[in-house]
Amino acid sequence: MVFFFTRPKDIPKEGYDELVKLFRNCDVDNKGRLSWEEVKAGFRKLQSRSPLYRTYRAFQMADQNHDGFINVDDELDKLVTYVLDCYPANSNIKLRLI
Repeated sequence: MVFFFTRPKDIPKEGYDELVKLFRNCDVDNKGRLSWEEVKAGFRKLQSRSPLYRTYRAFQMADQNHDGFINVDDELDKLVTYVLDCYPANSNIKLRLI
């Protein structure tokens, strides 16, 4: 199976940008990389029914160097693409404001 990590054409750019902003804001220590807990917090903000599973799958998809972190500059696009694949294109992604 081959994965192409580009923003799907039918996803509004606003939704993509919102997710990028969401996960950038989850980087609470400002190290430019997302830890397991920070990604899980992002899925909780998205009101995922299974944030632990989504985090596990996100790391499988996005953490290409397998260092246990998702680099905001290099790997964030892969994380956002995975999130967009999890939610149907015709549904609105709901962000929970905490």
